[in-house]
This record gives sequence, structure tokens and C-alpha cells, in this order.
Amino acid sequence: MNHDDAPDELLPRRFGPRAAAVLCGLLALGGGFAYLARLVPPEEPEEPEEPELAAAPEATPVAPVGVSLPEPRDALPMMARNFDPDAAAHDSGVLGIAQQETGHFLASPYGSVFAIGNDDEDVWGGLTGTEAGEAVGLGGLGVIGSGRGGGGTGDAGIGLGTGTGQGFGGRGHAMSRMSRMDMEMPRDAVSNEGYDTIEEHRFVAVADDARSTFAIDVDTASFSNVRRYLNQGQLPPADAVRVEEFINYFDYADAPPTDGTPFSVHSEVADCPWDASHLLVRLGLQGQVWDDADLPARNFVFLLDVSGSMKGSDRLPLVRDALGLLVDHLRPQDRVGIVVYAGASGVVLEPTAGTEKDTIRRALARLDAGGSTNGGAGIELAYRLASQHFVAGGANRVILATDGDFNVGVANRKALVRLVERKRDSGVFLSVLGVGRGNLQDATMEDLADRGNGNYAYLDSIDEARKVLVDEAAATLVTIAKDVKIQVEFDPSEVASWRLVGYENRKLAHQDFKDDRKDAGEIGAGHRVTALYEIVPKRAGDGRMSPLMKVGLRWKAPDGDVSTQIEHTVGSDARSLASSSDDFRLAAGAAQFGMLLRNSGSRGDASWASTIALVEGSLGEDPSCERVELAQLVGRAAELSGAAARSRVRTRCPRS
Repeated sequence: MNHDDAPDELLPRRFGPRAAAVLCGLLALGGGFAYLARLVPPEEPEEPEEPELAAAPEATPVAPVGVSLPEPRDALPMMARNFDPDAAAHDSGVLGIAQQETGHFLASPYGSVFAIGNDDEDVWGGLTGTEAGEAVGLGGLGVIGSGRGGGGTGDAGIGLGTGTGQGFGGRGHAMSRMSRMDMEMPRDAVSNEGYDTIEEHRFVAVADDARSTFAIDVDTASFSNVRRYLNQGQLPPADAVRVEEFINYFDYADAPPTDGTPFSVHSEVADCPWDASHLLVRLGLQGQVWDDADLPARNFVFLLDVSGSMKGSDRLPLVRDALGLLVDHLRPQDRVGIVVYAGASGVVLEPTAGTEKDTIRRALARLDAGGSTNGGAGIELAYRLASQHFVAGGANRVILATDGDFNVGVANRKALVRLVERKRDSGVFLSVLGVGRGNLQDATMEDLADRGNGNYAYLDSIDEARKVLVDEAAATLVTIAKDVKIQVEFDPSEVASWRLVGYENRKLAHQDFKDDRKDAGEIGAGHRVTALYEIVPKRAGDGRMSPLMKVGLRWKAPDGDVSTQIEHTVGSDARSLASSSDDFRLAAGAAQFGMLLRNSGSRGDASWASTIALVEGSLGEDPSCERVELAQLVGRAAELSGAAARSRVRTRCPRS
């Protein structure tokens, strides 16, 4: 793309003759500007000062942390001598144009990037903003057409680059959304991401322990986070893979309850695909399915991290777009408030009716990232706001969107968890939306959601946001049963040993099953939960007579304190893998995929080729294209692992 091709909207909206002359001069000087910027001497030999804007008039409103107000027209630009050119180019993208007025250049309308001007005090003038991450300039002085982000890579030269902000930026080239994100973070930058160590379940002899007790888990963050790794050409860390979240990412055809209970229970037994001498049992829970018209009034408080770590197109901008999708589907009886936090916290929007969608959208649009992260203060304020507008019988929830990188205030993970545990007793639950990479604190976010009676999802794209906040909004945001626990008792005459696949961090002591003081997992409207047990049978199929196991389930109403219990029996009849249902093979294939990524010692005969075949044999009806996508992701992981196996599925999926 050359200069003549630049669209009109990419050029400054009011670009005067003097400014045009300056721009032409800048283009002529080209790469010399990177050098000249380093030659601008400081007035005094002291540490560089923090950029400061001129004092605003007394009547000028002060925005809460993370909210951008329009720049005052009489603002004085900050001198370039107070900037490190390399840091400015890397942190704020390529350099931007500002409008000339009365001898000074004002900031661009978007308040972004370092602006070039010819003010009265210095050759360089400009203001800094926070729209970093839309593009990255590496050491070059560039000029952005619109002053919003920028494009291409700046390489000590000035040329027309393309990107989200499209403008001048050195040797520019068109970049997809993923390739821009890859430029923002080294491809191997995972050392600062936080994952809990997973010690996989081993086989337990029934003679030693005939019972298995655990809390259900409806989180799906692990799968979408691993998808992010694979889509950027990397295998994930082993501890980023939680097998139960791979299994529970997908929809199954289990029928909802018809007896008034909040969920139904289903089971199926077939040969284990990774060890033909074993059996695999699939337990499926399907929550009540509610129509939108039947959902209770929703009282949401968006708690948004606007700290410096949230800069970048895959962080705060994605969160704004994601929550905008949820706003589109608010009803008149729903209310939304917005709290932001960085070094401090503040209320951006008092709880506002769902009819005021434009007001809510404008509040989201004003959010910018900058500063350190005091998550504890924000959580306190968000719960307070939700409690003040509590809806009896409604869905009262704080929705936290963050990368989990809490570094000031209540930053200790245990202290944050204790804070959330205290707040859940008020009837306000917590859901967590994780974003970003390189500093993703997955373990902290999962822990907060679990202890806050909510769920944890990772947003790797706007498509995943639509799945979580629109397509599955009832399941994600409306709880129908809390503290759901499962206890399985195996028949020692039929089962020699057993292993629960996944759920390592959800294990409970057997006595906790009937202890109503013990916290467990929550199920939302329409949620499905699947668990797999690998069983070593005592005798061949023809000789099996008794049920394999009995399943007990306990739960409380969302506002209740006493549990209800039901039981389900799993028979001993087992199908061949070939005659099992599509849902069975899908769940087994997702589990096998996770075990291969973890290099699990329990993977048996599993291979990339057999996993691809298992998933491709389970496609069935797939309106969301998620099963096709799984087959493609397995093929991608096989390729990254150096295996020859490839998926034969070529259908293009929205998120692949």
C-alpha cells in the first residue's frame, strides 16, 4: 500500500497547512527521525519525568481510573525530551499526528500514541495515550493517519504501514488479528503465566477404596486457552490442560429433566478406546433448559481490570466488545453497573436498566488501560454495588474480566480467595472472564470463580465471547443448583480398580459428601456436566451380572442451605466402542486429546492418529461446528508434535 492509497478517514480530520508542511518534511527525512529523537538533549541531567497534562479547568470532570475523557482543547503537549524513543515506539505503537492550533499540537481525537508537532518550546511536541497494542513500532518514528493505534512495523524508517489503525509506520504490511497479537508477545512468552500443578488420578483398587467423591466443574477455560496456544503454533504447558474442561466444553444430546429436579442424570458404558481391556463409563448431567422469557431478572456488575497489563487487542478491547454482546441481549428488567480497578477502583456506571443500552455501551467505550492492579479493592466495591441493588429471586452476579495479574492491594491469592468466599454468602456470585497471554494467571482466576460460586471462561476471540455470554448466557450467568457433589460407589464383585478422568482439583473427602458446610460446584440453566470413569472389570462381559456402580448426587437450591440427594444406578451392560453413541466417542476423544497434550502416563495405547479417528467418528449433528473444530485442533497438535497424523476434516469453522 502506498501513500496515495491511504483512505481519507485515516488522515487527520483537521490538518492545517503548517501541519501538512511538517508532515511532508517528516516523510522526506525518513529514517533520520529515530536518530534525531535520541539527540534531543534533556534540559537538566535528571531522571525523565512522568508525562503530565496541563491542569484542567476546575469544571472539567475527573474520570474514574481507566476512563478516557475528551482531551481539553487548551492542553499543552508534553515534550519528546521526556521520552525514551525506544520505549515510546515499543509501548505506544508508531508515533501519531496531532492537530496544530495556536502554535501547539493537540492530541489526536483518540488520545493515543506520541504525537509529533512544532510547538513553541521544542521541535517535538505531543501527548501520550493508551491505545497501545493495536500495532507495534519497533524503534522507528512513524506517523499514524488517524492517531489511533497504527500499522506495520516501524524500523527506523518512515513508510506507509497497514494494520488495525492503518497509517505510517516504517516497513508496514497487512497483518491479521492473530499476527498482530503475535507481534505483541514473543511466541514462547509463557514463563509468567500461572498454572497450578496437576497430579493426575491413578487407578485405585476397589479393595482399598470403593468410593469416589468430587465436586462438579462446569468451567471451560482450559480448552479455549489451549486452542489459543495451538492457533499461534505452540503446544501448551501440560498444566494448562485440565481434561474435564476439554470434555465439558462440548454440547451433548442428554435429555433435560422432566421430574422437577434441576438436572437429569444419564450414563453409558462401552469399551475404553485407549485400553481395550478396560471399560469407560460416561456420566452426564443435563440442567433444566429455560427460555429467555423465563429467566429471572439479572443484576450484573461488570468488574473490569483496566491496569497496564490489560493493554493489547486481546485484552481490554476484547472485553469491551465481549460485554457489548451481552448488553445487546439485556431485557428491561435487567440492570448493569460497571466498576473498574487499576491502582485504585471506581464506579464508572451505577446500575442501569437494560433499556438504556446506549448509556451502557458509552461507558464501556470510554475504558482505557493503565497502571498497576489492585484487584482486591475492585472486588470489594463491585460486591458492594451488587448488594445495594440486590434482586430477591434474581441472578445477582459480579462478572470479573481480567488477566488475573493482581500486583498491588490484596494481591495474595489466598487473601483474594478468602475475600470472595465471604462475599458469596450474600447471594452475589462471581464469574470470571480471562483474557490475554504471557502473564495469564489462570490458577488464580479458576480459584476465584470456584470459591465465588461461579464459573471461569477464557476468551481467545469474539466468537468465544459470543458462545459464553450470548449462546450460553443462561448456563453461564443463572444458577439453578449450587454445591453439587457426586459420590460413586463401585461394586467389588464387578470392578477391580477405577480411575476418575480429570477433576483432580475437585476431589472431596468422602465425609464431605453429606456435609452441607462444604462448598462444591454450581450448575447453570441448560448446563451439562460430564465425567468419565475408566474401570478395570473383574470379569468378561458375559459374566457380569451386578450393576457396576451406584451414583449419589447432592445439591442445594441457589438460595438454600440444605441439600437434596438423588441416586442413579449404572448397569453392567457395555457396548463396543463402534456401537457407542456419538456423544460417548466425543467425550472419550476430548479426554484422549487432553491426555496426549499432557503426555499422561494413563494414555495407554492412545495416539494422535487414533484420537483424530475417534473424534472424526463422533461428528454427528454439529450445528455449532465445535466437533469439526476439535478434529482440526487435534490434527494441528499432532503436526506440532511431529506426528504424521492429520485430520481429514476440511470444513472451515468460525473459531478455527
